[in-house]
Amino acid sequence: MIHVIATIELHPGKRAEFLREFHRIVPLVHAERGCIQYGPAIDLETGFPAQPPLRPDTVTVVEQWATLDDLRAHMVAPHMVEYRPRVKEMVIRTVLQVMEPV
Repeated sequence: MIHVIATIELHPGKRAEFLREFHRIVPLVHAERGCIQYGPAIDLETGFPAQPPLRPDTVTVVEQWATLDDLRAHMVAPHMVEYRPRVKEMVIRTVLQVMEPV
């Protein structure tokens, strides 16, 4: 199994618009071979001392894939190729963490 944490930093005030576009692809991604989990999350205020300040212009995508090959196929899936230009102007940067359980 492969774990992916994608942190997407957005231009100020663009999170709601970005999430509308993102939610359009979620069912298509869920239908991909090897997709175990795929969904967006935003920071939640908890009051925990170890939690950094909330990031109002960030979306974190939590993913699980059966194999690295499944993740590679996801990256070039037609709906992902079509999605990226639709959100390009909203995104400052995307950082991927790809991990395996130990």
